[in-house]
Parts: sequence; structure tokens; C-alpha cells
Amino acid sequence: MGFFSGLLLMADEIEAGKTALLSLIAQLDADVQVVIPVRATNDRYLISLSKGKGREFISIAEDDLLDIDQEPMARREVELIVKTGLAKLAG
Repeated sequence: MGFFSGLLLMADEIEAGKTALLSLIAQLDADVQVVIPVRATNDRYLISLSKGKGREFISIAEDDLLDIDQEPMARREVELIVKTGLAKLAG
């Protein structure tokens, strides 16, 4: 596999992770709006959750986003972060 093929594969995996994250958040609270940056910063995604006038930021490791569908431990970690963020958002 060439360098660019590897980058494309990783980009596909990131997009799959983002889709899985959006699905998880929608299951927990369908009214929350989510903004996920295009790229990670320092191997983390700073994700904005907003509902009404409230906004909360959560930080998810790039590896956890990549593994959200394959690794139960990564999914649990992401779910815990999301639930904590949603609880803070609710006030």
C-alpha cells in the first residue's frame, strides 16, 4: 500500500468514526447539534455540543474515534465522555 493509499484509508476510517460518534450522540439526545473539526489537533478532536443557548466542548482522542466501532473499550470511553458533556450541557 502506498503512502497516499494509506492516507485515504485512514481518512475513510476517521469519517466512519465521526459517523459512529454522530449516531451515538443522536441516540443519547437527538436535539443536540454537533460540530466535529475536519482534523485533529495534537491527536485529539475538540467537539462542540450545543442545545438551545448552551454549548459544551468535549475532547476525544483520534485513536478512540478510529476504534469506536471495533473496540468496545474505545466505545465505552467515548460514550462516557459524551454523556459527561451532555450532562454539563443540560446544566
